[in-house]
Amino acid sequence: MMLPVAQLPHLEHVLQTVSVLESVVLSSFGPEGGQVLFTRDTGQAMLSRSGTKILTALRLENPLARMIVASVLNHSTVTGDGSKTFILLLASLLRMIHATACKEPNVSHTYNPRKAAVASTARHLAKRLLEFALEDLDDLIAVGVVPYGCCLPREDFTLKTRPPKSIPCVQKLLASFFHSRLGQTHCDFFSHLTCELLDNWKLKNDHPSVALQFINDNLPTLHTPVSGFPISCSRLIEGQVIHRDFATSCIRSDKPPVAAVILTGCLQPTLLRAGEVLELGCGDQQTAENSRKERSIVQFSAWAEKSLECAIANLQSVGVSVILSAVKQSAAVLALAAQAKICIVECVSEDELSLFAHLSGAKPVADCWMIEPDNIATLTFCRPILLGAHRYVHVAFHDSDKRPVVKPCSLIICGAGEGQTDQYACALHDAIRMLLSTWEPTGMTASKRTLQCNKSKSSIAEKQIPNSTSSQRCLSMPGCVVPAGGIFEFLLHHALLQHGHSCSASDETDMDILAVSQLLANALLSVPRQIYSHSPRCFLQTQTRLLRLVQSHSQRSGFADKLEQDTVLKECEDTSECTLDEGYRACIYIKILTCHQRRLCLTQASSPSAVNTICF
Repeated sequence: MMLPVAQLPHLEHVLQTVSVLESVVLSSFGPEGGQVLFTRDTGQAMLSRSGTKILTALRLENPLARMIVASVLNHSTVTGDGSKTFILLLASLLRMIHATACKEPNVSHTYNPRKAAVASTARHLAKRLLEFALEDLDDLIAVGVVPYGCCLPREDFTLKTRPPKSIPCVQKLLASFFHSRLGQTHCDFFSHLTCELLDNWKLKNDHPSVALQFINDNLPTLHTPVSGFPISCSRLIEGQVIHRDFATSCIRSDKPPVAAVILTGCLQPTLLRAGEVLELGCGDQQTAENSRKERSIVQFSAWAEKSLECAIANLQSVGVSVILSAVKQSAAVLALAAQAKICIVECVSEDELSLFAHLSGAKPVADCWMIEPDNIATLTFCRPILLGAHRYVHVAFHDSDKRPVVKPCSLIICGAGEGQTDQYACALHDAIRMLLSTWEPTGMTASKRTLQCNKSKSSIAEKQIPNSTSSQRCLSMPGCVVPAGGIFEFLLHHALLQHGHSCSASDETDMDILAVSQLLANALLSVPRQIYSHSPRCFLQTQTRLLRLVQSHSQRSGFADKLEQDTVLKECEDTSECTLDEGYRACIYIKILTCHQRRLCLTQASSPSAVNTICF
């Protein structure tokens, strides 16, 4: 149910809150943005430019600010990017809506006082914006933005050096992502490293999203941060790095394969289990009983020692030379294992054991007497590896029918300090999330998306751009990647203006679409304006050059008949893979508009004085 206008928060209060958050993230926005210095409770300093990390470090007392940050974090968790852009666009939209609502000629005729009328108009605009984003934005991006990914030269806008023409599509997309996240210096290096990681983990007959989902779920286990080394030392290494050291001396073996087991329990029988009590008597009357108990304890200890020796002998008999233990083993176990030349790695995390079991095909076992062939993993080697100041266990998997047909590898991420290393790791993880959301757009099911394509793509193509048929033809081509540097926002700005004018020209009653299109188009320019804030002249040059390329491409493409257009549209509907992150890009705008409408529907107004409590 709609809330009364009198209960809505003042738009100025909402804008003031968002503006404070905007001022926090602006200093680190874009490729030329700086880094934020964090000081931990321990006194340790750390640098980062991650929008998610910056926003989560804020101590927010304002409930409205907390809700906005929660919306940002929910978005970035799925897409891996866009937290600072979210805040920037939300602030820009609020300013545009506020300015438009105040200029409305009939703003004071319905409600009194004027503030209530402005709030009502702003709420109406926010509702129309959200409707437009949910119904038409995806298709507008597909028609007016995506095709130019095949036509725009990447080096003209983002890079000073000319990239090779044979660069893969995914690497182009990753380079654009890392260019905005890490800057121009490291974007190519990290995009190439990420592509190598994807190539090693990709199954031949599976959809790329399968490998991306696996890497996304296991990346904390698959990567190892190393501080004190330059970023150029980052690399892939064969096999898996287990982030524990050997509890016993590592016996090097030059005769592969190496047999290993995953043990989830203790090798040595325990004297008492949980909940059991050992009673010891005292006094002369219980001397005989105590002697019997002492004899039973001695007998139990002798039995436990003999049982442990038999367990070690059983492991030797099946050829096991490495034990990955989920728990800590006793000193007696370590001593006997060292004598038997069996390596033990204690307290391995559950995630690492789960990954090891998946890659090796071996099943964990709780009792060493129950070991079967399915419990034994075959390794090419198992040896220590020194990474920075830490020594870990490095294993490589032997070719086997029990494990997936991939090239298991681990990622070593190096950086000058802990903060930089963590920043690189977070950027790479966010890039994987971005790719995953690119191949599997969120926010709607496949059936909804098909219905939406059938309903509105052809109408947008008819109304909007003259070369819509050729644009749709470009959409079906591989390699459609829009460069970084605000190019996506420039293209969408141009497409929105064309769409709004074409709709108003064809239908005089559809003036709301013109207003909404112009409002969203003007708000989008806040992103490239901030990217080129250090060089406003570059902003105008880039926009002018881009529009010339779009116009020249439109003139070369010409027109096509309706039948050919419908054919190409149908082919696009049947395509299983995205050629550009249109779902990923559209997702942020839909969520921003949803967040904005929710802000205008709060039941309590935010106090202006409470905004000043936002601090680190």
